[in-house]
Amino acid sequence: MATSMKSKQMITGKAFEYALLFQFDEKLKNKTNVKIVKNSAFNIAQDCFNQVSETEKSEYLLSASFAVNFLVDTEPRLVNDIDKNDILELEILKDTEGRNGDVRDVLAIRALQKWEIGVSAKNNHNAVKHSRLSGDIDFGNKWLGVNVSKNYFDKVKPIFKNLQKIREVSNAQKKWKDLGEYHDFIYMPILNAFMGELKKIHKTNSLKASRNLVSYLVGNKDFYKVIKRKNVVEIYAYNLYGTLNLPFRDIEPKYKTPIISLPTKILSINFKKDSKTTLIVKLNNDWVLSFRIHNASSRVEPSLKFDVNLLSSPKSLFKNTLNIIHKK
Repeated sequence: MATSMKSKQMITGKAFEYALLFQFDEKLKNKTNVKIVKNSAFNIAQDCFNQVSETEKSEYLLSASFAVNFLVDTEPRLVNDIDKNDILELEILKDTEGRNGDVRDVLAIRALQKWEIGVSAKNNHNAVKHSRLSGDIDFGNKWLGVNVSKNYFDKVKPIFKNLQKIREVSNAQKKWKDLGEYHDFIYMPILNAFMGELKKIHKTNSLKASRNLVSYLVGNKDFYKVIKRKNVVEIYAYNLYGTLNLPFRDIEPKYKTPIISLPTKILSINFKKDSKTTLIVKLNNDWVLSFRIHNASSRVEPSLKFDVNLLSSPKSLFKNTLNIIHKK
């Protein structure tokens, strides 16, 4: 069978990560000491870049070039070093970091300055973190730093156990579509249990629950999100903790990216209108997240995925749109 949509998306995403790292190196290596960390993530990204067409390679490199030029203007420490020992390391992070709340893909690090910036590279989409639910995943502990209750597991475990049984009996061949109206008896009870538990945790510690929810899903480290679209590159500065946009001695950034406020409380959690699959979580300081639950495979398995999207963010979030000019 031809490359699946999922693996195609993975290949194009990794290829764009490689293009960004390549352009960082190209534009900075004659201005400062640059070292590329050639880890397993680098090898995967390079291999994905080599798999895409020549046209795609050109598009990715051009988009990455525009993005890096802009980032050099917002981050003076990319170019400016203390001395020859102040090496700029470029690294592609392994996907396992994302599971720990670090959503950055490409890092630029100066150990001597105790400084780093990260870029989250997206090829034509704006989703945030994807997370799983199952009968033994404690989302409260993992996302919020607060354990879920026995009551939550009492509600979801029987549903996931039943899915496991269906999978075993059918020798992993049973498909979701063969279950009938599974949104009603699988998705909705799980979403209701999730919603109830999130409200319960929030009630006991609203500040911790709301801040950690956004930190885990949006990112627990400051980062630039670079989204490649057709003839356009969008750059967002998620300056949540004040580590982006720093001067180098008396050299100031050409653009200012303000610190944006994390939420301090959840205002509401409700099902999206006319939906059995999606919850809308509204928080203060203009944060709104959507959680769409779905099955990652066509065949029944005892876990489900959340596709999480950021519907709204603080008005102070820095955004710049670069129009790609193609040379003739």
